[in-house]
Amino acid sequence: MIISGGENVYPLEIEHWLQSHEDVYEVAVVGLPHSKWGEMVAAFVSFKGDSLNEKELQSFCEKKLSRYKIPKKFYVMDELPKTHVGKIDKKALVREYSGA
Repeated sequence: MIISGGENVYPLEIEHWLQSHEDVYEVAVVGLPHSKWGEMVAAFVSFKGDSLNEKELQSFCEKKLSRYKIPKKFYVMDELPKTHVGKIDKKALVREYSGA
């Protein structure tokens, strides 16, 4: 769970919504440190093609998600890092992008 500005945000809900977009291949949603909100919602996304950008993803999220659940930052990656068993390695994403 991500706590952003005192609101509980469940990454799985956001991941399921983003994954429902036909051009999204895989997605991971994590909380990254933020000086004002405590944590901010960040989405790491890889696409099936090159047809999407951050604005389009944000617009897609606005169709269903509450404003505080919409990722503040989208990171587009060719491939998301995986653990030795093939699952998306969210801890590696947080380590690399949180400045920790």
